[in-house]
Amino acid sequence: MLNSLDIKKRPEDTRVVVAMSGGVDSSVVAGLMQREGYDVIGVTLQLYDHGEAVHRAGACCAGQDIQDARRVAERLGIPHYVLDYEDRFREKVIERFAESYIAGETPIPCVACNQTVKFSDLLETARTLGADVLATGHYVRSRLVDGHRAMFRPVDLDRDQSYFLFATTQEQLDFLRFPLGGLTKPQTRELAREFGLTVAEKQDSQDICFVPQGRYADVIERLKPNAAEPGEIVHVDGRVLGTHQGIIHYTIGQRRGIGIATGEPLYVVRLDAEGRRVVVGPREALGTREIVLREVNWIGPGSLADIPPEGIELHAKVRSTRPPKPAVLRLVEGRAVIDLVDGETGVAPGQACVFFDDDGDGARVLGGGWIERTIPVNSGLAAPRAEPATAVSL
Repeated sequence: MLNSLDIKKRPEDTRVVVAMSGGVDSSVVAGLMQREGYDVIGVTLQLYDHGEAVHRAGACCAGQDIQDARRVAERLGIPHYVLDYEDRFREKVIERFAESYIAGETPIPCVACNQTVKFSDLLETARTLGADVLATGHYVRSRLVDGHRAMFRPVDLDRDQSYFLFATTQEQLDFLRFPLGGLTKPQTRELAREFGLTVAEKQDSQDICFVPQGRYADVIERLKPNAAEPGEIVHVDGRVLGTHQGIIHYTIGQRRGIGIATGEPLYVVRLDAEGRRVVVGPREALGTREIVLREVNWIGPGSLADIPPEGIELHAKVRSTRPPKPAVLRLVEGRAVIDLVDGETGVAPGQACVFFDDDGDGARVLGGGWIERTIPVNSGLAAPRAEPATAVSL
């Protein structure tokens, strides 16, 4: 007989390590596991020097969050540990974030954090503590499919966090549990009230934890003092329109704050790190037809190598705030290429492209990859959909 975590043990004989950030979601996970009679241990990660952020709301893993997690554990009567992961976090997340930004990309450090610190280092720590599973407060679902766990979108699509978990490996997924996947956010808060948790009304995290008020350039300049090199602002038609003080101050799709006035709306279309150029153009220049991916992680049925030459139909999500759209995934000279059936705008290198088998709640997450480069709609490089994508130059 399997328990509610799909393990052949009684709840009291099943050890669950809960990753507690100090927010309402992970706190409720700890409460649910404790109420069901599992042997629960709470673990909170100290990811950076939080001295100046103790009183700053809206960011995870700050000093106040650690205190909140500790109080929740005391209320539930479970052991609680704070682990110092600052060095690992700086090396694997913050430094990589800075390097990606300097290279003209738009990185997603939360994915890198899940991929390395949380679902790699913390998972191993959980095993060391004798855990049968590691439970988190992410809004996704998982269940057994053919002997292994598969990941699915949650009931509450407004809280869907599958985009940030695409890099989870099959081995990690088999060890992870996501108890909130079948709940809505209001239901989670109501459970927090039932458990008598002080975080029941706590504000959700908004900022990247090490980027106060979303000021990315300030962080890059502090980490890499010589990163902000001036250069030219160039129109897609070749005209030099002005100068800038560093490409780190720009992102793909940006319209405001470009620093030039031409009488027509202009958007940042491309960032040329090597040439220190910010390329701008009209909105239609943002259109993307195909995406070349790197470091693809596949957690769907079969393997990536099984994809036929003509590719497979699926749904792709190119931004965390956008819904999955129809797409075709193909392998071209060993590289994964996504053909966006209806096109997308503002697709940026460094972001993620995540695969699903459908676009509704309960859709299975098939994996995803990092966007290495995009092929514009009108570039003439996109291969016809009716033929294999071998015409794409990689």
